[in-house]
Amino acid sequence: MTDRGSLPQSLGRRDVLSLAFGAMIGWSWVVLSGTWLAQGGLGGTLLAFLLGGVIMLVIGSVYAELASALPWVGGEHVYAQRAFGPRAAFLCTWAITLGYFSVSAFEAVALPTVLETLVPGLDAYPLWTLAGWTVTAPWAGVGCATALLLTLLNMRGLRFAAVMQTLLVLAMVGVGVLLFFGAFSQGSIENPGALFPEGLSGFSAVLMMVPFLFVGFDVIPQTAEELRIPRRSIGALLLTAVALAALWYALVATSVALALPTEGRAAEGLATADAMGALWGPEARALLVLAGLGGILSSWNAFMIGGSRALFAMAQAGQLPAVFAKLHPRHKTPTAALALLGGLSACAPFFGRPALVWLVDAGGLGITVAYAWVAAAFLALRRQEPELPRPFRLPGGRLFGYAALLASLGLSLLYLPFGPAALTWPAEWAIVLGWAGLGASLYALARRPS
Repeated sequence: MTDRGSLPQSLGRRDVLSLAFGAMIGWSWVVLSGTWLAQGGLGGTLLAFLLGGVIMLVIGSVYAELASALPWVGGEHVYAQRAFGPRAAFLCTWAITLGYFSVSAFEAVALPTVLETLVPGLDAYPLWTLAGWTVTAPWAGVGCATALLLTLLNMRGLRFAAVMQTLLVLAMVGVGVLLFFGAFSQGSIENPGALFPEGLSGFSAVLMMVPFLFVGFDVIPQTAEELRIPRRSIGALLLTAVALAALWYALVATSVALALPTEGRAAEGLATADAMGALWGPEARALLVLAGLGGILSSWNAFMIGGSRALFAMAQAGQLPAVFAKLHPRHKTPTAALALLGGLSACAPFFGRPALVWLVDAGGLGITVAYAWVAAAFLALRRQEPELPRPFRLPGGRLFGYAALLASLGLSLLYLPFGPAALTWPAEWAIVLGWAGLGASLYALARRPS
């Protein structure tokens, strides 16, 4: 078990809330709103976010109790190891790290997608074509370079990254409020169109995105050792962040539906930015794109933090090569873990814009699998260690645990070949299988006798 104190405590309440909220919001509210409404309609989208938000609150409640009881670096790794042993801990943590990697890589692809609407010339110098989309050198280079830069900034220390996170989130929220006010004061109730245009399949397609969209609250347990707040507050802040994210997504979907008619919401475009432009003019559209850029960086930053701590915890437990457990002598950051996530994210832009959907779906499977492990660990620890101090204790906790387990398993089934929104072959399954192969290789390398 990791000893508390190996990492400095440097995050307060505001830092924690902005870290989790910024992680969950990111860029998807700008780039995916057209897809939500095209597939689910306003009714299906809001229903998916309502159901998904409730599911995430139930799962988050389980995390809230465990994070307050076992506030050590690694989150899921600590809970699964305490309940089931080291092998289960590795499987659980490697699954959630697939989600962290997927989000980081998603943002590396999303960044040039944003910038090409503001900066001309990113479509020059074609390299190759994948899935019908041509990858160009400037477009891929922007995403790759930013991945490396953000990695270096995170290596400078958590406090530096937390201040940047808070500023980015405040800017994003300010622009979002302007969008909401404009939509509800100037939008038309005739614009939303059919509430359920594709019925159950459309609703399921949006619901399938929920684990990816809401992943981020679990960054709080990953950094629990670095929080300078009372243990009970950890759980309360975690649930507050989930509720705020659900409200944000619902308001964005409603605002876009009110501001734009159905024919104006291109699924492959920036429907949220187009809605802002329709309400307030082209300058406001550019402002929202810039806010989306801040959302990319805030989410990316949070998952670099969370993912690196997960890798750090596995290395401390001897399940990854020891280099991933080494801290920078001055900044006390896990530099090798950050370098792995940053390096892999830097490769993602070279697969082009189709990688956005691949990463959402593949990452969602890893996330839901990890959530199921945590729910099972919660139930096991309630039985094995009933006297464990739990500063944030759920009333009727076993009920929450079983609900979280069933919800997580249910979401996982959506991604399997017989599910209504199964992962596609070869791209999405290649990401999952490639990540599993990388984990098996690193685990074997760490366990090899010296």
